[in-house]
This record gives sequence, structure tokens and C-alpha cells, in this order.
Amino acid sequence: MSAFETAIMIAVAALATMATRFAAFWFFGARTVPPFVTYLGRVLPPAVMAMLIVFCLKDTPVTRAPYGLPECLGVAITVGLYRWRRNVLLAVLGGTVVYMGLLRGMTALV
Repeated sequence: MSAFETAIMIAVAALATMATRFAAFWFFGARTVPPFVTYLGRVLPPAVMAMLIVFCLKDTPVTRAPYGLPECLGVAITVGLYRWRRNVLLAVLGGTVVYMGLLRGMTALV
């Protein structure tokens, strides 16, 4: 892409992001937020995380070596670090490092 096309793409992405951020204020203004929207704000983040976990683990090979061990340990480390420190960045980074280390190490062994 040219520099101009890249700038246009960034501008459109920025406008779309701003529009979604401001949409709640445009729709509700100073009124109170409906209970259904409050409910969605409470239940959607865990539901999205669960869907992401299922999506990431759906192709895990459990019938051949390493039998999903890197994935399971990566998820366990991520959950453990988050519950221990309540720090999302630390949990994701720690789980990713463990997963990639196990994946590279086990690939070298197989």
C-alpha cells in the first residue's frame, strides 16, 4: 500500500473506533442506562473470553504427542498468574511464554 492508502486506512479505523465508543452516549445521552444493557455489560466480557478460549483450543491435538500439554499448561499458568496477582498483562505474558517455550522445546524433542 502507498503512504496515502495507509493514512486513509488508519483514519477510517480511528473513526470507526471513535464511533463505537461514542455510540452509547448518542443513544442514551444523560438518561439512565437500561437494565438490559447493564446486564450485557456484566455478562459479555466473560462470555467473550470463554469463546476465545474455546476457539484457541479447538484444534489441540489430544491423540498424538505432546497430547495438548503445552496448551493445558499455558492456560493453567495464565489462570494461576491472574488469580495470584490480578494482573492481566502478567498473566497473558506468562502463559504465552510458558506455552511457546513448551511448544518449541517439545517440537525439538519429537
